[in-house]
Amino acid sequence: MQFLVDSLIELITQTATNLPPDVRAAMKGALLVETPDTQASQALNIIASNVDMAADDEQPICQDTGMPTFVVHTPVGVNQMVVKKAIREAVAEATQRGKLRPNSVDSLTGKNSGNNLGIETPVIHFEQWEQDQIEVKLILKGGGCENKNIQYSVPCELEHAGKVNRNLEGVRKCILHAIWQAQGQGCAPGAVGVCIGSDRAHGYDLAKGELFRTLDDTNPIPELAALEDQILQEANRLGIGAMGFGGKLSLIGCKITAANRLPASFFVSVAYECWAFRRLGVKLDATSGAIADWLYRDPQRPVEKMTQGEGFPLSGREIILRPPLSEEQVRALKVGDVVLITGECYTGRDAVHAHLMNNPLPPGVDLRGAMLYHCGPVMLKSGENWTVKAAGPTTSSREEPYQADIIKNFGVRVVVGKGGMGKKTLAALQEHGAVYVNGIGGAAQYYARSIDKVLGVNFLEFGIPEAMWKLQVHDFVGIVTMDAHGNSLHAGIEAGTGQQLEELQVS
Repeated sequence: MQFLVDSLIELITQTATNLPPDVRAAMKGALLVETPDTQASQALNIIASNVDMAADDEQPICQDTGMPTFVVHTPVGVNQMVVKKAIREAVAEATQRGKLRPNSVDSLTGKNSGNNLGIETPVIHFEQWEQDQIEVKLILKGGGCENKNIQYSVPCELEHAGKVNRNLEGVRKCILHAIWQAQGQGCAPGAVGVCIGSDRAHGYDLAKGELFRTLDDTNPIPELAALEDQILQEANRLGIGAMGFGGKLSLIGCKITAANRLPASFFVSVAYECWAFRRLGVKLDATSGAIADWLYRDPQRPVEKMTQGEGFPLSGREIILRPPLSEEQVRALKVGDVVLITGECYTGRDAVHAHLMNNPLPPGVDLRGAMLYHCGPVMLKSGENWTVKAAGPTTSSREEPYQADIIKNFGVRVVVGKGGMGKKTLAALQEHGAVYVNGIGGAAQYYARSIDKVLGVNFLEFGIPEAMWKLQVHDFVGIVTMDAHGNSLHAGIEAGTGQQLEELQVS
């Protein structure tokens, strides 16, 4: 099968860079429904621009390309070991080309393999079938939305949802609670795959499998079809909105399956997927490995643009920030301000934050008055120079155990990420004079174009996503969602949507 590896590289590339038509249509519909000139509509405009940029340049839609998960159907007689070897080779090559971010980390040593290969990485599920072609489906589900997966053991009692029983009404409560708890951390508007029943492990697998359905299909089981429609309507009454900013669209799809269970167990497993819903597939000639057909999209049909015009028009009311910033400048900001940041900044994620809790900054790094960006970019090196291929914000809540101390100890003035942070960070912002700026999750190409140059890197031993990159940025756009006066948009939205969830519990 001389074309097999090349066909798989093309599948990976298109999945990472080109949003499938059903998701693209749903997100375009979200743009039309959302109230203009709101924070949610601003976020959706950036998302739309980003989707177009990624497709035009064949670069990752979101910098977090997740843990590649393949579902493969093979005819009887096809050597699955050959297919597995080809998938691993294609994943490594796609990573080398910058289509995938190196995301495979040894759970014992913490070392990043650098090529997305490792123990049980990538994830590959094989099944035989009676057709003549090989079918390969791929989903790239990032860590931010993966962290918002949730599983319920029913009966139980849930915050804002009350008592949950072992029936479809109980399932409804679980799913709505799953959507509510994701807030902006899951990069809303999202989609959910759900499994009712099975055991703990297989229930999650079946829930994720539901994400291979198209958003516009109809469940063949009438009761589940009705529940899917009900969840879609009710979730969009919660008011979570794009990126958790508040708004009309919180969910673009709900897909549910049911599996037999043990008498003692009733699990509801929910796989939460972000708006950057990257899922494609191919059918391959079983002799040559060449692509015979695409699933989910027609390659002959031109990709329809998401945006009309400039995508995110500036109003002239944006506040220009040029780090290093003074405390006075930062305390003048308030929740809702749109900022454009120009100057130097540093990235820092989980490994950097944990390291700095017990260690000094590297030589030459000064965070006083600085912008600290929660970002794990996709980077490619040519000679001695690095190029940013994708660079959207990561979920900030993971840094909650560290952020207050980092602000206090190193003088950070602006923290940029997505999804907001907790009470400890909010108190530190108020005490020390700093703000949290929410970027638009998944908008990896949009933000990559705001980066002029890579000025340096520290902690490369942590791996490319976890290293501390020094960047030169211009007109880096974000919204102040936590200010230096104790105000948090995220806390307000969470409380308000929790009240809406309570009002939906009519049974």
